This record gives sequence, C-alpha cells and structure tokens, in this order.
Amino acid sequence: METGCIRVERLGRITRITIDRPASANALDAAAQFELAAVFDGFAADPEQWVAVLTGSGNHAFCAGGDLKALARDGMSAGRPKTGFGGLTRRFDLEKPVIAAVNGLAYGGGFELALACDIIVACETARFCLPEPRRGLVALGGGILRLVRAVGEKRAMDIALTARVVSAPEALSLGFVADVVPDDDLAAAALARAEEIAQLAPLAVRGARESVLRAMEQPTLAEAMRAQLHHPSVDRNTASQDFKEGPLAFSEKRPPDWKGR
Repeated sequence: METGCIRVERLGRITRITIDRPASANALDAAAQFELAAVFDGFAADPEQWVAVLTGSGNHAFCAGGDLKALARDGMSAGRPKTGFGGLTRRFDLEKPVIAAVNGLAYGGGFELALACDIIVACETARFCLPEPRRGLVALGGGILRLVRAVGEKRAMDIALTARVVSAPEALSLGFVADVVPDDDLAAAALARAEEIAQLAPLAVRGARESVLRAMEQPTLAEAMRAQLHHPSVDRNTASQDFKEGPLAFSEKRPPDWKGR
C-alpha cells in the first residue's frame, strides 16, 4: 500500500513503514506528519499486526527532522498531530513494539522519532544529532527526555548542549542503539529483529514492553515490582488464551499457536 510520501508494507505480522521524501532528506512537513500519524493509527488498531519497523528511503537519511523550508513558509499554522512529531513522539498509548532502522542521518525530530521507537538498529554510516540550538530552537519532541533516560544526565547534556553529531559506533557504545550493521544489511537486520519479536506471544511482549517503560516511575525496586503486577498490558496477558497456550504447547512438545488474545 502506498499513501502519499509514506510507504507501508505488511509482511506477515510485521508492518514496515518507510518515510519517502528523499529530496528533503526525509524531513517531515505537516502533511507528512499527519500521514505518518494515520499510518501508526492503523498499525495500533490492526490486531493482525504485532511489530512495526520504521525507516527512511534511500541511503542518506532516516529523517532529517522537521522540514524547515515548509516551517519558514507556513509557520505553525499547519499544526502537528496530537500524537507528536511524526505521529509517534507523544503516542503514549501504543502497546506494540516499533523498531527504528536508521539508514543515515537522524537529526532533530528524526533523532527524536528514533528515540521514540523501542529498539534502534543503525547502519554503519548512521549519524544522530539534536541541532536545534543552531536554529534558535529547543528539541521539545521528547528527544532530550528520552536521551537522559537512555544514556544518563551528563552524556545527554554533552549531546544536547553541543548539538554535536554522534556516530553509529558511539551511539552503540552509549547504549541508545541496539545494533550497528553494514549499510547494505540494515533492512534485513531490522526485519530479522522484528521477526524474532513476532514469533513470541504478542501480549507477553507488550507486557514486557510496558514493564520496561514504566520501570523508573517508582522510587524503589520493591514498589516497581508491585506496580508491574497491575500494568494494564500485563493484566491482559494474564487473562489471555496465550497465557494458557504457552505452558500447554511446552508440555505437548509443539510450537505455540499464538492468537494475540
């Protein structure tokens, strides 16, 4: 399926989403952001789709952030999705995992978009940057806040205050990138990671994901362990058919037949 400048492919249980604005280094204007938001709406609502992979077209950029030429021309009049930059950075009710396959530059909002994904796989030539201070702006799409959680205060300060470029190997060493692969292997590597997840019980994956995201909300480990017993996605998994199917399949020595319910 193709919709404007966002390409969507459904590969079994996996939705692959490609930002297709190569002439603008895959930067997003308002129309592209609303289009991407609608795609994520569809992914969230589709019970047959369990994992998403987000990437950019070409080999130059994942997403260069907001389209500054469009912003200079139109100002803020065109608006932005309520779910944040690219329809993802403020989408706090999405339970399904999203993998970012960063195929080049991830600057500004593009970096924030990658950080809003659950796992980042990057090619060797990928680069990350929050250049907003160079333009008199502040990165308010959640990128700074997620970066602090991922790498700690002082390292986040270094990246946010200097607006410097972080290479893929450094991103891996800092811990916000899960894997770095040769450029030509990126699409396959990201899809393989998504396939790994799609083979697992989807509701259990969502319960684990919510536990990770909410791990730092409680002041102590003991309180966090009590709280996770009542996470909505954990409750849904416990009440599901899949919760019974896993042990049953193990005892019968057969592959589990996950239903996602």
